[in-house]
Amino acid sequence: MLPHATPFTPPQQRAAWQHLQQLAAQGLPHLRELLATPDTARHTSLQLQAAGLRLDATHQQVTPHVLQALLALADESGVMAQAQAQREGQAINRTEHRAALHVALRGGNRPNPPWGQAIQQAVNRELERFLRAAERIRHGQWRGHRGQRITDVVNLGIGGSDLGPRMAVQALDSYTHPDVKVHFVSNPDAWALHHKLRRLHPDHTLFVVQSKTFTTQETMTLAASARRWLSDHGLHSHTEQAPHLIAVTASPALSAQQGYAPEHTFGFWDWVGGRYSVWSAIGLPLAIAIGASHFRAFLAGGHAMDQHFWHAPAEHNMPLMMALLGVWNRNFLGCPSHLIAAYASRLFHFARFVQQLDMESNGKSTHVDGSAAQIDTGPIVWGGLGIEGQHAYFQLLHQGQHRVPVDFIGVETEDTPLPLAAEHHRVALLNLRAQARALAIGRDADATAAELRQQGLDQAQIHTLLPHRTFRGNVPNATLWLPTLDPHHLGALVALYEHKVFCQSVLWGIYPFDQWGVELGKTLAQQLERQGEA
Repeated sequence: MLPHATPFTPPQQRAAWQHLQQLAAQGLPHLRELLATPDTARHTSLQLQAAGLRLDATHQQVTPHVLQALLALADESGVMAQAQAQREGQAINRTEHRAALHVALRGGNRPNPPWGQAIQQAVNRELERFLRAAERIRHGQWRGHRGQRITDVVNLGIGGSDLGPRMAVQALDSYTHPDVKVHFVSNPDAWALHHKLRRLHPDHTLFVVQSKTFTTQETMTLAASARRWLSDHGLHSHTEQAPHLIAVTASPALSAQQGYAPEHTFGFWDWVGGRYSVWSAIGLPLAIAIGASHFRAFLAGGHAMDQHFWHAPAEHNMPLMMALLGVWNRNFLGCPSHLIAAYASRLFHFARFVQQLDMESNGKSTHVDGSAAQIDTGPIVWGGLGIEGQHAYFQLLHQGQHRVPVDFIGVETEDTPLPLAAEHHRVALLNLRAQARALAIGRDADATAAELRQQGLDQAQIHTLLPHRTFRGNVPNATLWLPTLDPHHLGALVALYEHKVFCQSVLWGIYPFDQWGVELGKTLAQQLERQGEA
């Protein structure tokens, strides 16, 4: 049995959990009824604000009694005590004997950080190093071997070394440098790299090789091919290739052995998990794309959400409330999956990012004491852009056999420089609000019959069409609003989901910061390679 701070009680044995089971078994009003009945207290309690973001969770199928029981579950589970242990740098990643201290990466120069001055000073030193490099690249001061300005930066990495930076660069595209393009390649499939390289010139290209261990097979395969491409274009030696190669790793000794120059190597620490690493030097591609000042604003947004999470009362705590509502939907309403639907096209990769963050963290079936979980844990997380989803899979949400809770994400303002941008924005948000309401209230048989009657159909036609044109509704959903899609609010959004995932891990009694299933796949691939089967 792994050591734990207090004796572990399985979730289903907690008094609040059992109370929630009773409330669910008693049945709840349909969302149509909850939204039609004026209840100021319920409405107010399900609208929260934090770090500039706004959460409207009024379309969740919860009553005031359910909310009270969920808050009692958080208290009984010790969620905020575990959050305090995390921010103090305790080794809460117990299966790997590590802290999970990515919050320190966005702590800045504030006095008396809970994780200690030594860690903060090390973080700040490395931050300054890679931001200086980013600025040199942006301003044409970083030159290739033949003296040419770098115009293309290719990030080679997979998982957390790809999804976070890729998502953020796309989301903040309006802030990117016009003369430096950032590209991403994660798949070792040869075409993925060739597709990028065939449009680039080596004299103007810089590769950022990202790997925590610097042994990740997919990334090392890509890096070897990138170096061969440089060599095939006349850049043969380590000295000639050095200006075209950056390493980002927690294992600088290994990158040095492979010929990466120490002055072009940027580090982070073993207490930074890959899916939580965009705040570290892993975020270098983002810093190159948007610049040092905007990267600092991204960090500041994450820190603002941290402060809210650590200090807000439970009933006003946005990450905690999202986690509790997710547990209610997963464990008491029986919803096995969760959809992310963004209504800003620049958030194209956000669902994929959250998918890894959530499923790699909470895709577990073993409790912290080593016992097998007897409850459902992390849901299947999926999604994409909401408008596109409406014409693809939303039909299943409305009338399929699955009940799928949804996080809608909207941006209140629009800054795209098109003459009709305001109209585009109006249409996008109109659809967001319509889908959120349609999923919640649906349309019952009486309302459907009245609608068909207004269309001039006779009773026989209405009788035939009625079951096909009726919508059950009652799909729990919430809407997150960003005032603008800028670095600060994107940082807050990312940190919000990080803390939500952490809270749910504590509620379920699982460890969120290891990923032994991922490691098994890597181990077997190495074994097969040694046996000559690949």
